Amino acid sequence: MRDNSSSNKRIAKNTLLLYARMLLLLVVSLYTSRIVLATLGVEDYGLYNVVGGIVTMFTFLNAAMGNSSHRYITFALGKGDEKELQEVVGTTCLIHWTIAIIIFILSETIGLWFLNNKMVIPESRMVAAQWVYQFSIIACMVAIISVPYNAMIIAHEKMGAFALIAILDAVLKLLIVYLIQVAGSDKLILYAALILGVNVLNRLIYQIYCKHHFEEAKHIKLKRYPQLKSMSSFAGWSLIGNLAFVCYTQGLNILLNMFFGPAVNAARGVAVQVQGAIKGFVTNFQTAVTPQIIKSYSQGNYQRLHTLVYSSSKFSFFMLYCMVLPISLEAKTLLGLWLEDVPDYAVVFTVLILWIMLIEPLSNPIDKANQATGTIRNYQIVEGGSLLLIVPISYIVLKNGGEPYAVFIVQFIVMAVVQILRLFLICHKIKMSIRDYVLNVLVKVALVAFVSAIIPVLCFVTLPQSILSFFVVILISVISVLLCSYFLGLTVNERCMVNRKIDALITKLKNK
Repeated sequence: MRDNSSSNKRIAKNTLLLYARMLLLLVVSLYTSRIVLATLGVEDYGLYNVVGGIVTMFTFLNAAMGNSSHRYITFALGKGDEKELQEVVGTTCLIHWTIAIIIFILSETIGLWFLNNKMVIPESRMVAAQWVYQFSIIACMVAIISVPYNAMIIAHEKMGAFALIAILDAVLKLLIVYLIQVAGSDKLILYAALILGVNVLNRLIYQIYCKHHFEEAKHIKLKRYPQLKSMSSFAGWSLIGNLAFVCYTQGLNILLNMFFGPAVNAARGVAVQVQGAIKGFVTNFQTAVTPQIIKSYSQGNYQRLHTLVYSSSKFSFFMLYCMVLPISLEAKTLLGLWLEDVPDYAVVFTVLILWIMLIEPLSNPIDKANQATGTIRNYQIVEGGSLLLIVPISYIVLKNGGEPYAVFIVQFIVMAVVQILRLFLICHKIKMSIRDYVLNVLVKVALVAFVSAIIPVLCFVTLPQSILSFFVVILISVISVLLCSYFLGLTVNERCMVNRKIDALITKLKNK
């Protein structure tokens, strides 16, 4: 019981640190996005998003190995086996350097051919697109070889490191915004180059931090270890799911470019900026919980594992819905206040992408629990194979005259079906009842989502459109979701836990 209490405190502390990091990045991201869009223009902003996406198409290799790295490092740490941990880290570094080289080759051959022959890019901007593409390749390689160090920080639950490095990252990105406004050279090329520079610096800082704080990072030797086969097999099956993720993100972006051109990519870029800003509220919480899910499984503590899956799913959904509901209702006004020039389709793209996001809080804990088991073949085949259908179905829809937003409707429907399939694939592996999951999670979130939306929707429909009504709808939406989440979504024990946290916070503030 004491161990669980300590783990819960660690989750709470790490969540707060990650939220502090996220809030800083949120403010900087929203400000810089506005300036970058205004400075580059809709066409160049769209080009930057879609050209970099070509390189990202190949990163499903890295994403698969990233999941493997996180799982094996955290699992070894949970077991307390120092020797195994050192071997896993060494193997991880070897594999990620190999992946970086493979992606470099693919990007400079297949990717470069695709850029020159299939993308819709104005002739006058082709040289700039080539430069952006090369910078994106290097940035991608830097991100790949950084994965083992990021995995070590998360496994050790040292989230304060992310918060501190975020301050430097935010300052540098603000500096970039200033430089591209005063620069006389090609602003798109300069922006891509400076972003690359920041990525390289972040990578060096993460590496130095790990080597200074973690024993397993001090003497990394790139040689073959026994874990190579096991980790590669794990990653091999993860390829399917990660290929699907790349396809329904960057693949759809490229599909939109082929049918509608860079302007629509700019609209998607704006929607993705909003998505990224809001996603941090959920990602940070679940990042803090993930090591505990894997460690609970490695220790055979299934009751603790089930509790973490239920609670993290619900709390994540409620936190996300607090923002998705009001922003969905007031997306047009919000984007108008944020941006000087709102691209066509940006509003509808934003709303649809936000509702797609609501599936992620429910899927992520299940995915992490599945990764903890180490036996992922059937899960990845069914999940990844089903998600891969999003791109071909979207292509057929667009080919038959579908509007750009149709691809996101297709994505939502397919992802909702896949979430149901996940339950049948994972529950027996972690000894969790499907019925208990439905009652404890799905029924609760559906009830909260429906009931909490009634009053905000009525206010939005009846109040005349104005700045005052904008703030009224936002405020009522947040209050409605919070109240419904507390009284309809949480169990008695969860409400008691929330009460204790609030009481502790109030006491701490009073003492100050």
